[in-house]
Amino acid sequence: MPEGDTIHYAARRVGAALVGNEIVEIETPQARHLKDRWPQRLRGRAVSHVDAHGKHLFVHFDGELTLHSHLRMTGAWGVYRRGQRWHRSPRRAWLVMRTREHDVVEFDGPVLELITEGRRRFDLRLGALGTDILGEHFDEQAFLRRLREDDATRGIGDALLDQRNVAGLGNVWKSEGCFLAGVDPWRPVSEVSDEEALTIVRRTRPLMQASVERGGRIVTWEPGTPGPGRAPRTWVYGRGDLPCRHCETLVRSRGQGDDNRITYWCPGCQR
Repeated sequence: MPEGDTIHYAARRVGAALVGNEIVEIETPQARHLKDRWPQRLRGRAVSHVDAHGKHLFVHFDGELTLHSHLRMTGAWGVYRRGQRWHRSPRRAWLVMRTREHDVVEFDGPVLELITEGRRRFDLRLGALGTDILGEHFDEQAFLRRLREDDATRGIGDALLDQRNVAGLGNVWKSEGCFLAGVDPWRPVSEVSDEEALTIVRRTRPLMQASVERGGRIVTWEPGTPGPGRAPRTWVYGRGDLPCRHCETLVRSRGQGDDNRITYWCPGCQR
């Protein structure tokens, strides 16, 4: 599933292509949207801004209308120069917005809806989201408050994936953040101190911000950290049964939480 850094990067690219540029054509090829009349409802409306909160992307149009997207496991946003070949089949396009210079395409989007700004503000799903780890001002106290309201017996790794506690973290950054903070992701929330919980997000947030600048390319090896000549991509994620890059203990992996998302951790470095 694309994580918050990927969605924030997509929002930047979509915004750069649409804001200030006339949309000359809108298509909704996916059958479920054929009767929604989005091309008619959006005709002549300019895009005022594009933003993201956690894993949710919003395209805001004049007249209080907003396109809301959540990509889940399969979706993707693409921005292409007119005439450029798309990286996915046109049959997988759910939404196409064309300017004179760009095609902006949403592929395979399981959550794609056109809503009013009023509905967006009062949507219970969106209102339940925690503070965005990539928000301009990350609210540490709101994060701790949500975390302490959660099930105290829940593993911290599982709790970090709950978007109601903190928005934008996914399986990669959860595993990497716990490693960088030296916290065992299986430790119950009740046994994780406030300072340890904050260390996880404080270590993760700048790396995710750097990933946005790199175009969503995840590299969690921190600048200046001693290591091999060529920086690896991750510390533990995807490295089950391989030696830890720091202590050479074998990295372990196992499904965690109700969704059984694979968690990676080093038993030697994380307590």
